[in-house]
Amino acid sequence: MAVPTCPDAVWLNVSPSFERFDHKLLGCLARHVEVAHWAYRQTPDEPSGPDAAVALLHSYLGGHNRPVHLLGHGTGGLVGLLYARQNPRWVKSLTLLSVGVNPMLDWQAHYYAQLERLPCPRQQVLARMVFSLFGHQARPLVRGWISLLEQDLLHSVSPHSLLKRSSLCPGSVPVPLMVCGGEADAVVDSTQVRGWQPWLKEGDRLALYPGRHFFHHTSPCLVASQILGFWETSNNFLVSPQRFRAIL
Repeated sequence: MAVPTCPDAVWLNVSPSFERFDHKLLGCLARHVEVAHWAYRQTPDEPSGPDAAVALLHSYLGGHNRPVHLLGHGTGGLVGLLYARQNPRWVKSLTLLSVGVNPMLDWQAHYYAQLERLPCPRQQVLARMVFSLFGHQARPLVRGWISLLEQDLLHSVSPHSLLKRSSLCPGSVPVPLMVCGGEADAVVDSTQVRGWQPWLKEGDRLALYPGRHFFHHTSPCLVASQILGFWETSNNFLVSPQRFRAIL
């Protein structure tokens, strides 16, 4: 029985509310390589956290005939990171967008910390998060952005809650790694991005771009061109697909 073919790269999305911010970057990448979009939507009945998504991702990638480039933003990048550490032989490279050296730090961690600390209603805290994530918004639009964040609180695999904030120790990744961040990101700031420096290997890259948390939406072609360049050079640090199949 023939092994199914696979794309060159797989974009990981575990925050369906934020999927709209990925389209421009994926469009730029798709002009040059075949990119698959892998998505996971957590239901309210499931335990919060990335473990189920990592297991399902393995079921998907394990059926292919060669390793792929993995990339993802925020919690999607976190799932890719956890997967690459557990199953490096299926990962050609890993590109993380808005994932700091403390990789479980996300907007929900900031939200729950503020909700616990500030003496103001939940909607007011969400409005503050709208500004942190998207910058100043016209008042009539704020309600829509708050609704978007409320949906992410329900369906994202973020491991945080009002009762508990999770963390993951910094560490290396056993595959070629590119870390990207927004210069004006108030959630995963430049200190978090540069914190990856001690863990980078030969050939790994770190880049900061103009923009906030969703910088890949505002500068998609710039981000795509550097990711494509990373993929080209990372091949020099990889086992070829032919040798890879031989050692399985």
